[in-house]
Amino acid sequence: MSAKTETPILAYEIHGNCYLNITSECTLRCQFCPKYNRTWEVQEYDLTLTREPTVDEVLEAIGDPSRYKQIVFCGLGEPTKRFDVLIEIAHEMKRKGMSVRVNTDGLANLVEGHDVTPEMAKVVDELSISLNAQNEEVYNRHTRPRREGAFEAMLDFTKKAKKAGMAVTLSAIDGLEGVDIDQCQRIAEGMGVEFRRRVLDNVG
Repeated sequence: MSAKTETPILAYEIHGNCYLNITSECTLRCQFCPKYNRTWEVQEYDLTLTREPTVDEVLEAIGDPSRYKQIVFCGLGEPTKRFDVLIEIAHEMKRKGMSVRVNTDGLANLVEGHDVTPEMAKVVDELSISLNAQNEEVYNRHTRPRREGAFEAMLDFTKKAKKAGMAVTLSAIDGLEGVDIDQCQRIAEGMGVEFRRRVLDNVG
């Protein structure tokens, strides 16, 4: 059964986790992202948003969070683009005893203009950061960042996030042209964080 509906999907379940779809906006324009390939559907969930939801709307969509293993901020937009909303929702989830993860491009500091990791660490347990490539040239080719210096900013964010006390995993998609997965893993290991090899179009 398709999960498509006229009501925007703000919370959706994958692998027993509750995923939150709080924005369509992105700092990157990844060539491999479904929305840049004319679909907003992920695992039969249509994540199209006609407007950005309020905190109360997202909390209502979650319902009783204890049904889930973890709360994960991950739609087809970059959740840190709505940083204040993310923090408010995450705070409420932590108050209810939930583990919180943010899947991110790691560019929040670049966008916000200062180090936001200490604030995030108060309400976020885990970060999954999209490394995407082993160097800036390959990274820019696949992610098409809207801001200069995105690759180095993402690596710096990773270091600061680890220092702030969050569990950090860097990820990259195996099979993209020019991406050296082994080298990506070595970057993660060199920074003292975990690494996850991703499969294209497999969210989780």
